[in-house]
Amino acid sequence: MTRTRTALWSAVVAALLVLGAGGPAPAAAPAAAPAAPTSGCGKTPTLTSGTYTIQSGGKTRSFILKVPDGYDRNRPHRLVLGFHWLGGTSTDVSTGRTVETGTWAYYGLQRLADNSAIFVAPQGLNNGWANSGGEDVTFTDDLLRRVEDGLCVDTAQRFALGFSYGAAMSYSLACSRATVFRAVAVQSGGLLSGCNGGGQPIAYFGVHGLRDNVLGISGGRTLRDRFVRNNGCTAQNPPEPAQGSLQHRVTTYAGCSAGHPVAWAAFDEGHIAAPQDGAPGDSGSRTWLPAEIWRFFSQFRTA
Repeated sequence: MTRTRTALWSAVVAALLVLGAGGPAPAAAPAAAPAAPTSGCGKTPTLTSGTYTIQSGGKTRSFILKVPDGYDRNRPHRLVLGFHWLGGTSTDVSTGRTVETGTWAYYGLQRLADNSAIFVAPQGLNNGWANSGGEDVTFTDDLLRRVEDGLCVDTAQRFALGFSYGAAMSYSLACSRATVFRAVAVQSGGLLSGCNGGGQPIAYFGVHGLRDNVLGISGGRTLRDRFVRNNGCTAQNPPEPAQGSLQHRVTTYAGCSAGHPVAWAAFDEGHIAAPQDGAPGDSGSRTWLPAEIWRFFSQFRTA
């Protein structure tokens, strides 16, 4: 999301809040979970890369799908959902065009996945994720059924991430669908899409800028701490970089329950999606963040 949207964001987020009121990788990977293939495995795929519409909650909803090159119908694939920010679109996520076309596709994860994952970019109503009455969670449920009936997905390897409002939606899924998704990455988010449930553990990667004046870092810490507690991690105030340093620090929490790690990345910048060390602003090619998120997601294996 570009800086030109910051003023609009500030006003909208304030209204929503009233209404909705280089660090180390984990020391040890979680134990492998048993592979859980979907009904789409072993059959000729009924979906290819492109844009799809479905009916959900009486409304027409859409998503963009990227099937990996060399797709193998007999191999269960990771599934990654990337949720856009306020005013963004599924096309923005699927192309990466707002930061760096191609390089930034699916928040920079598509290139790192190297054709090992299926990617989906859902489209929010009014280009957001208000999740009124839980309708966006229901849409996610319906989307998963459609994709997993047509393609071979490993149900123990579902992931969600997003920036800003997309982060809020990913957080909502962490609360309400902790047994559906293996892990989430919440980039500069806030409690905007609700948190129905919120008492179960899920692997959690939180990211926030120290100087975020749209959704402040204190809110990001609060979101994180829910899953520090849920996951049984040892509470701490993780170290964060100094303001003015233009650096980042990643902390992996200790003591978390098996399979439920928590990591926290703080960076010295504002409300941006692709922070880079040593320079201000977004950079799809220089940002450190996609590698950290992909490392967090790819630590989870299935037997």
